[in-house]
Amino acid sequence: MDYKAAFETAVEQVKGEGRYRVFADLKRYRGDFPRAAWTRDDGSQSDVVVWCSNDYVGQGQNPIVTDAMHKAIDEAGSGSGGTRNISGTTHYHVELESELAKLHGKEAALLLTSGFVANEAALATLAKVLPGLIVYSDALNHASMIAGIRNGGAERHVFRHNDLQHLESMLIDAPIDAPKLIAFESVYSMDGDIADLAGTVALAKKYNALTYLDEVHAVGLYGLRGGGVAERDGVLDQIDIIEGTLGKAFGVMGGYIAGDTMLVDTIRSYAAGFIFTTSLPPALTAGALASVRWLTEHNEVRIRHQERAETLKRRFIEVGLPVMPSVSHIVPVLVGDPVHCKLISDMLLHDHNIYVQPINYPTVPRGTERLRFTPTPFHTDAMMDDLVGALDALWSRCNVKRLGGYAA
Repeated sequence: MDYKAAFETAVEQVKGEGRYRVFADLKRYRGDFPRAAWTRDDGSQSDVVVWCSNDYVGQGQNPIVTDAMHKAIDEAGSGSGGTRNISGTTHYHVELESELAKLHGKEAALLLTSGFVANEAALATLAKVLPGLIVYSDALNHASMIAGIRNGGAERHVFRHNDLQHLESMLIDAPIDAPKLIAFESVYSMDGDIADLAGTVALAKKYNALTYLDEVHAVGLYGLRGGGVAERDGVLDQIDIIEGTLGKAFGVMGGYIAGDTMLVDTIRSYAAGFIFTTSLPPALTAGALASVRWLTEHNEVRIRHQERAETLKRRFIEVGLPVMPSVSHIVPVLVGDPVHCKLISDMLLHDHNIYVQPINYPTVPRGTERLRFTPTPFHTDAMMDDLVGALDALWSRCNVKRLGGYAA
């Protein structure tokens, strides 16, 4: 077996499809978000404006957060010391879990090292501790949810995206006494649409199913206190398990689940992704704790965030750019071809000092390649002027349809 040749073939296949990913070498400027320094291949640098960060409200730059992280390093050092079961549980972990449980109106929460790990560990564990579990998964659920469901080995059914009639047609066929779990997201990060939480909860009650809600693109951003879409829609107390992240709106890193005490204790006791992983270091947990507490009290940030997103959508529509329907802070613009998507992204960076990554397969289905913009409270009108002007010119230059995406 020529291993190197096999690897080369695999990479060349991705390149041949026009979806090979090139990572921009960026260094953010503290206190000047969303600006960053971009280092080219020749070593030269340019200042760029970042338009695709999941640090949705700039908490990674908030002095409240960074000061807490510095303080934790001074007090406790760098590493956590091990897994949570050995010596990796610190007072920072305990405080943060308590704060996250309170944020979501739950009895308990459990920290894990990332949102991906939280989903994979929790969903796989639920399948193993609930014999005969049947899982119902939205067709556009994140890869981490799909991995957890598959790894759990439970019977699974995929319902059409946000189609509650299709979901009910599956639930009604299941044995009445079988344990059931509905796994879905609130904000779907590539299309920007939002699930019908109240409708899903009603079905779960009707068919005696647990609800598992991924709120990673909503925590900190929706609801009066940032408790997510479940808080905004008044159903926090009716969702059984909430999964969230510390790496997006909260600006740090890590994942978590929140629910009742026995459920969380079960995940803590059985999930390999929790048991055998070194815990988050004190600096991260202290920074996240400060971020959650601060963002809970500053709803004006969420209001400004939503205004910026709506303004950018309107500005794009005014010049005839194909903005995909979105009811959230996600602003996707359809290109519909991987080569052109990357071409426009490269031109924005090289010619206009604007950074936005192309979103290609397998993140989105083939033929729906797009540029995904995530305006923050710190993106100014002047920045929007530059972006809209550049995109308007490039859409014509690259012969991309104003409606419906790529033109051959």
